[in-house]
Amino acid sequence: MRPLAKVGLVVAGYVVAFLVASAVVAIHVATTSGPDPQASSGMYAFGDSVLFLAVFGVAAVPSTAAALFLLRSYRLFWLVLCVAALGIAATGLVALVDYVATRTSVAGSILGTWSALSVLRILIAPLFALGFLLSGLFAPNRNSRIALFIATAIEAAVFACGAFILFQPFRSH
Repeated sequence: MRPLAKVGLVVAGYVVAFLVASAVVAIHVATTSGPDPQASSGMYAFGDSVLFLAVFGVAAVPSTAAALFLLRSYRLFWLVLCVAALGIAATGLVALVDYVATRTSVAGSILGTWSALSVLRILIAPLFALGFLLSGLFAPNRNSRIALFIATAIEAAVFACGAFILFQPFRSH
């Protein structure tokens, strides 16, 4: 198979994933029409965005797996990917620490504003974890697999801790 055909196959897979995610969101929007979504349109729009990212992330797994398989022989790619994955995972830890540390700070401070944004980083951690796990499964050598699985574990821990903290106010006392 020619390299251009391989790239075309991967791109076509991402286009299909985009179309699937768009269709799922369109169905969700159509089934949730009414006065409640209109009254809380911003919240519903955010929820639709999160739904789109989740469906796209899962639907893009086959394309990503194909791309990673085709890139197995490029050592520089895996080195850059491992460094980037660990760096991205570190941002997840920073976001979690920031969110926890500023829960008791003054709400109007700049640090409090950044803390509000850190929730978005925590919420996207499962998508990063899925990508790092998939990359780790296709990594060509042991060191790359270890680095990618560590990044996966960090992202999973960030989301688990973040979800525990975020949903703790809903527990009965």
